[in-house]
Amino acid sequence: MRGQDATLERLRVDRQLEEALAHGPDPLHLAEVFGLDEKTAMRYADSARALLKQGAEQQLR
Repeated sequence: MRGQDATLERLRVDRQLEEALAHGPDPLHLAEVFGLDEKTAMRYADSARALLKQGAEQQLR
């Protein structure tokens, strides 16, 4: 991964957010799949919820 803009941390965060977008912003699911802390899972779910809402609003335009 040398010379790449992506870091392991960025890839991990991207994968967790992708999971939240694909399976719905369910913090329990995220915590179970990735072994996340409750607060972290809720943060990812909130981010996914905001992205889904933003996407829905753009489709209405």
